[in-house]
Amino acid sequence: MLLGAILIVLAVVLYWQSTRQGVTPEEYSAAMSQGAETSAGALNASAGPRAAAPLQIPAVALASLGRVQPEPADTDRDPFRFESAPARPGPAGPPPPQPATPAEPQAPPGPPPPPPILLKFIGIAKQGEGRLYAVLRDERGVYYGAEGDVVEGRYRILRVSADTIEVSYVDGRGRTRIPLSGGRP
Repeated sequence: MLLGAILIVLAVVLYWQSTRQGVTPEEYSAAMSQGAETSAGALNASAGPRAAAPLQIPAVALASLGRVQPEPADTDRDPFRFESAPARPGPAGPPPPQPATPAEPQAPPGPPPPPPILLKFIGIAKQGEGRLYAVLRDERGVYYGAEGDVVEGRYRILRVSADTIEVSYVDGRGRTRIPLSGGRP
């Protein structure tokens, strides 16, 4: 059945293509050379209900295409600055040569900083006599811990207060203070 439907659609498309009347490129250029008024009549008669031909095609100024265009000047324009640029003084000649200074050896760059700590401080829990536990979360889960505890195997809680906690990586890098967010992202 599917093959029969495809063959019927193919037959309809082929019939439509063979009976369709269109304007050939030769007919179009001949009609354009006769003039705007006669071209519209000739094309409309041959095209039937298709589209009417344009009445006039604008002329191309070929002489302007051969002209040499000036090179753009360096304007020190900064598209990210919203104030006007300071006025540039006129050409005063080439700048004086700068004395060559020996390049100072650069120290090798240190290790990259640790990635930011993405934990959120969402609450406090108290146990017993008043030991405060910070309740933390990230996209993987909810964690809790008191001062000195290691959370998620990579963060150490340094200090817990009622509204903030201080956390760092286990090795002491990336020390950061996280305010209480109350469960908000």
